[in-house]
Amino acid sequence: MDDELLTIGAFAARARLSAKALRLYDRLGLLPPAQVDEVSGYRYYRAGQIERARMVALLRQLDMPLARVAEVVEAPDGLAAAARLDAYWADVEARVSGQRTLAEYLRGRLSGRSSEMYGKFVVETVDVPEQVLITETRHVLAGELPAWIGASLGRLEEGGRECGGITGPPFVVYHAEVSMESDGPAESCVPVADEAAARAWVERQGRTREMKVRVEPAHRLASTRITKAQVAYPQILAAFEAVEQWIPQQGLWQAGPCREVYFADWEAAGAQDPVCDVAFPVK
Repeated sequence: MDDELLTIGAFAARARLSAKALRLYDRLGLLPPAQVDEVSGYRYYRAGQIERARMVALLRQLDMPLARVAEVVEAPDGLAAAARLDAYWADVEARVSGQRTLAEYLRGRLSGRSSEMYGKFVVETVDVPEQVLITETRHVLAGELPAWIGASLGRLEEGGRECGGITGPPFVVYHAEVSMESDGPAESCVPVADEAAARAWVERQGRTREMKVRVEPAHRLASTRITKAQVAYPQILAAFEAVEQWIPQQGLWQAGPCREVYFADWEAAGAQDPVCDVAFPVK
């Protein structure tokens, strides 16, 4: 029975898929026909392919991208296929959780509760001395940002030990908007003690990454302190906006791009522990 050849129409009916979908899955290599007539071009499928076709259709009902569908149906066994499905669904739940938080944040803005949201942030100014920085810059979308920040600061902190030591908390500067559609760029920065050693270290890195040395003049920051839980997008937006609103109320103006200053051990911190200052240079 599994070897029975079916026309594309008969196979589509039994697999509960359209002929159009079968042609697409054929082009993508997900479900190639068992036989194609060389003269007419008609596609024929074996009855034994019905289970795979139905599985593809069911996975697509989860809004699973075709590339991820291929990963599941090409898994070497059922356990591996189930593990790949679990990984995809964990990604879906993380995305939905983030969207739920964003919806709550937007609901507050739309309902006129912005001042209530901003009022929970304490903003103050702090003076920062001139610093020698080793930096890494990348165009990055919001979804890629957490992993890149951790990796880039790790690379820079490792290099900082060869540059006379690290002299201050690492930070990330946003030279343009980073969102799901806008990719910055963002710049990871680590203050170091020895400018000459820093330039030598960056030279040794070559051009594999956008690394450089720059000297940042002394400046004043307007900042608010947030917890590890608040660092997540979009909660962090409220912190940035609170600082933005506070600045003109104090007769100040923004003098540079916003930044996140990471002063605590991220791995050791709990969700409610302060870890980061959200800040703008001001004059």
